[in-house]
Amino acid sequence: MNIFRLTGDLSHLAAIIILLLKIWKTRSCAGISGKSQVLFALVFTTRYLDLLTSFISLYNTTMKIIYIGCAYATVYLIYLKFKATYDGNHDTFRVEFLVVPVGGLAFLVNHDFSPLEILWTFSIYLESVAILPQLFMISKTGEAETITTHYLFFLGLYRALYLINWVWRFYFEGFFDMIAIVAGVVQTILYCDFFYLYVTKGKSS
Repeated sequence: MNIFRLTGDLSHLAAIIILLLKIWKTRSCAGISGKSQVLFALVFTTRYLDLLTSFISLYNTTMKIIYIGCAYATVYLIYLKFKATYDGNHDTFRVEFLVVPVGGLAFLVNHDFSPLEILWTFSIYLESVAILPQLFMISKTGEAETITTHYLFFLGLYRALYLINWVWRFYFEGFFDMIAIVAGVVQTILYCDFFYLYVTKGKSS
């Protein structure tokens, strides 16, 4: 594993932990899109079904379990534990407009027409747009808490580092995955505005 992938994984984990700690410490999920978090839980569930069929390494298995566990813990905190603080009036993005087209695309464009591969492809496509309900919610309210911008910053950093990881792997290993790269580029582009938001507002707090 190269340093870019490892750093990307750690940035991804940092984003998830930042969000969980924010909710738990403030006892509130104000400003957080529950719909985005449900989509991320769906992403991890469909991507890591190979936990049931294969073992790659202890690190790989551990990180997958942590991602899945944290995703569902976040959803639990938003919709059950602290549901009274959830701002459903502003979290109004129509997620079916993401899930249905992504599901169809996964069937049409994949590496291998098998259940696990289609679900893996679905997870890659869905992850690239899963943050849209959160971004839509922020644009609707016109504000974002510092902790939310930190969360978005580390998510964006994770995707950017993974793009570098793919360049590294192509150059040194000859590995190239067009589906993952295109989806990663789309997702990174979505975060660009929030890198600016982080630098100009969040970082000063």
